[in-house]
Amino acid sequence: MAPTDEDAVAAADDALYVLTAVLLTPAKFPSVLGDDYVEACAALGLPPLADGYGLVLGQDGDGARWTVVVDDVSLVAVAVASWDCGMEYDLSPDERTVVTALPGWPLAVAVTAPGVPAPHDPCPEATDQPALSPPDTAAWGPAQRRLGADEIALQWTQWRDQIDDADFPATGGGAGAEHGSPQDDSAGDTPEGRADGDADEAAGPGVKAQAGAADRAGTGPFGHGGVRRVLAEARAYVDTPPPLGRVRSSFAPGNARTLRADGPGWSLVARTDDIAFILLDEEPGEVLPVGRGPSLPGLLEALDRLAVRPS
Repeated sequence: MAPTDEDAVAAADDALYVLTAVLLTPAKFPSVLGDDYVEACAALGLPPLADGYGLVLGQDGDGARWTVVVDDVSLVAVAVASWDCGMEYDLSPDERTVVTALPGWPLAVAVTAPGVPAPHDPCPEATDQPALSPPDTAAWGPAQRRLGADEIALQWTQWRDQIDDADFPATGGGAGAEHGSPQDDSAGDTPEGRADGDADEAAGPGVKAQAGAADRAGTGPFGHGGVRRVLAEARAYVDTPPPLGRVRSSFAPGNARTLRADGPGWSLVARTDDIAFILLDEEPGEVLPVGRGPSLPGLLEALDRLAVRPS
């Protein structure tokens, strides 16, 4: 358990108005904070406990922003699930579950507590550490790239509808692999199509898909260099497990799973029964579809076996 700043906890606990809460666990954490669970915990100065944490974001009576970290993950999970269903839930963590109280908010919060001053950082006298603030997502970078991948996973159908399997050539790992057509293994799984520009809104702020379903500039017969690197690094995870939470698996319709994998400078979103999308730090705003080909299905199955799943 992380050391508790008793003064900060007392200040935050004094009439804390809870605005929202999120989970910080190996299977579900705010990806804007890092490529994996360990990195996300480090951003908050917390040790990566196996069971994870709940983050309760609120304001005190003076309007100051506080993030109360609790180890009662189940309580926070129930609250979040209730709110997602449009139900009311009074989230009031027991004092015994409080790990620490951190000044500020690590995530952007659009709502405020009624009847208190506007949100602001606590005064320096109330805490001995700098206030947390959300990562800068105004410009393309790791945080914006991960947010874009979050939105693709959330709006999979909308993004998938922009891709015609016919845009993947038979030698480039296209839909023919699913129907027994011959494939060139060396050229498989290449992003010979780009997501259509009509889906810009689905990817969240700053993510602008390259318009045109057959934009092949720079891909060549063996595929996009950045995509080859991502697929190679993802395959390496199978032999050498990455940090906890770097690969996650969640529910998808049918018997499929939604896979999310991240690495240095890249994010991958895929369905185990379908294609994948890749976002790269070095390609601002671009979303690169990857056809199934002869090798992607096996890679996705292997990643799903080692992925962390919600309990």
